[in-house]
Amino acid sequence: MKLTLLGTGCPVASAERYGPAQLIQDQERTLLIDCGSGVTQRLLGAGCNGAELDAIFITHLHSDHIVDLFQLIISSWHQGRDRPQRIIGPKGTQHHIEQLMALWQQEVIHRTEYEQRPSTSALSVEVEEIQQGSMITIGSIDVTAVEVDHSFYHALGFVIESGGKKMVFSGDTRPCSALERAALGADLLLHEVFIHNAFKADFIIRTEQTIANVAAYHTLSSDVGKVAERAGVGTLVLTHFVPPGCDLKQLHQEVSRDYSGNIVMGSDLLSIEV
Repeated sequence: MKLTLLGTGCPVASAERYGPAQLIQDQERTLLIDCGSGVTQRLLGAGCNGAELDAIFITHLHSDHIVDLFQLIISSWHQGRDRPQRIIGPKGTQHHIEQLMALWQQEVIHRTEYEQRPSTSALSVEVEEIQQGSMITIGSIDVTAVEVDHSFYHALGFVIESGGKKMVFSGDTRPCSALERAALGADLLLHEVFIHNAFKADFIIRTEQTIANVAAYHTLSSDVGKVAERAGVGTLVLTHFVPPGCDLKQLHQEVSRDYSGNIVMGSDLLSIEV
């Protein structure tokens, strides 16, 4: 399997780190996990496009993880996709997609009538809602959902297995025992990180209470190494950097105090063979 980090950022806008999105590829299938800002451009940068996707998995319905979903649907049609997009996500995904497509209905009608492309199949969406323990098999890739702890949202992490290899994606979560159990012995753990020492209250953009509230449903940089060590994973890849601009050398030093394995600081368009 090959993992490509399309976007490693968060809701804070960054020119270097686009919105959360990951591409998984093997010889047969191409999967996308999350659909953050700039995903269509990053797909092209990775040598892929929306026409090629076999499925889109959504971890949760926070805007930074799904904001470019319609853009992906419409651009996939422009790229010659000849079948509906398959979207798989947690409770609430069906309702969200229905609202999204209703919002853009007039544009879809106008484009299809005016552009007269050979097929409109790509503008249809097939949605499946999943929960803890659900497993979806796509070709040789098995994807199993893990319920994680991201406060009031229905949020999932994913275990991805193929060819005897195992990757685990945290999605957004505070330290979570269910995710740790799922990640036991994984070849790779892709985990979000909240670099709490990088934030300063300024009482215009954020207060101390703001920082504490956001930190409460993410995994601190002082905790993420402990999670990986307890799970015994081969490689820890950090992503969803909050904030996106941080001292990576200092972050590596902090995480390595708790985790003895290989640590990778994720960056947009970084590819890893697993």
